[in-house]
Amino acid sequence: MILIYITLNNASEAREISKKILENKLANCANWFPITCMYSWEGKITEEPEVALIVKTKKLYFDKIEKIVKESIDYTNCIAEIPVRRQRKEFLDWLDSATK
Repeated sequence: MILIYITLNNASEAREISKKILENKLANCANWFPITCMYSWEGKITEEPEVALIVKTKKLYFDKIEKIVKESIDYTNCIAEIPVRRQRKEFLDWLDSATK
């Protein structure tokens, strides 16, 4: 199991992307929440609201999930794998049954 951490502009994008991921059976669960982001872009420091999307999935689905995200948005964002060292067996069983 891995977590994929994705930054997005708003909750609508997170909802749309999560639905596509779940419909394609690439994860069993996704969470999103508002965050504040400060970043450096083209020589300027900017602070603005963002949404963090966390997808609970398997390592082999990273590329497919990345493709869904890239097809859904037109800006540079973070799509990062976070390895999970341990997880509850019942959760992993759910992940196995929910994905292809």
